[in-house]
Amino acid sequence: MARKLKSDRILFLTTLLLVCLSVVMVYSASAVRNPYDYLMKQLMWVALGLAILSVVMGIDYRNYREPAFIWSFLGVVTVALVAVLFMHPVNSASRWFAIGGLGIQPSEPAKLAAIVYIAALLERRMHRVNDVHHALMPIALVVAGWIGLILLEPDLGTSLAIALITGVMVFAAGLSYSYLTIMALTALPAVALLIMFWDYRLQRVLTFLHPWDDPLGAGYQIIQSFIAVHTGGIAGRGLMNGIQKLFYLPEPQTDFIYAVIAEELGLIGATLVLICFCVIAWRGVRIALRAPDKFGAFLALGLTTMVVVQAFVNMSVVLGLMPTKGIPLPLVSFGGSSLLINLLGMGVLLNVSQHATSEA
Repeated sequence: MARKLKSDRILFLTTLLLVCLSVVMVYSASAVRNPYDYLMKQLMWVALGLAILSVVMGIDYRNYREPAFIWSFLGVVTVALVAVLFMHPVNSASRWFAIGGLGIQPSEPAKLAAIVYIAALLERRMHRVNDVHHALMPIALVVAGWIGLILLEPDLGTSLAIALITGVMVFAAGLSYSYLTIMALTALPAVALLIMFWDYRLQRVLTFLHPWDDPLGAGYQIIQSFIAVHTGGIAGRGLMNGIQKLFYLPEPQTDFIYAVIAEELGLIGATLVLICFCVIAWRGVRIALRAPDKFGAFLALGLTTMVVVQAFVNMSVVLGLMPTKGIPLPLVSFGGSSLLINLLGMGVLLNVSQHATSEA
């Protein structure tokens, strides 16, 4: 008799909890500015995302390593990343396709495509992962090409996220520490140059170091975030009772929604959100260790890294531990592209969990 496949229930419930929190907090953060517009759009994205998750959960993840699927996926993403550069800029950035009044970011599916491609390649070549021409070069060509296109949008945050996901996956495949050191020593000056020669990026770093030097200008957003987190106290002001979202904290429903959570739900609510992402990290790594093949293991690791790293970066920015990056809180912030891709990724991760063979 065939084994009945069961998904990781803890991971599923944690994901569902964060998505439900998203609907509530997006409404709370945006109700004063626009009572229903953000809420209705978020409900639409959540419904679509959960539908995609439920469908993807039932598709055997091993179908994604088929060459026809991988190369089609890579081709579509590459064309989209090139085409978006010719779109009308929004806030001096060409990152979105406007479809029916909604913005679609091709850099979001690029993260997922990179994970699938790297996982499939490492499954076949991890025994020679330290062979530059055999394993590292094919990965570097695709990833570096996409990072270059995304930097042209410009979007440094997503570029760094893809680079980090790639680094984690090849490290797990057994990449030599010497190669990792070379990669780090090459990346650090490159990132420094990308910051120094773009005034707005340099300003973000300076603001991170000295936010109170310009409290009504460059430091305004992060200072308002500090105030929101501080005034939330232990239990918070209460749901819908936050003050900083009332035209003090810019765009509180997106990148700084964690500040709204901290103010309204306090340290308790903010810690629970942090715990949810720690649970996703735990279950994701567990799924990777228990996957029946290397492709499933690398796929699970990449998807877990995609969600967890972005979450910790977002929360670190809100708490003033990192410069502003413009990265949303996965599964929680308002926005379609990020929510859909993260829910799709969770669906694939849940499918991998169905095929677990033994305890790690």
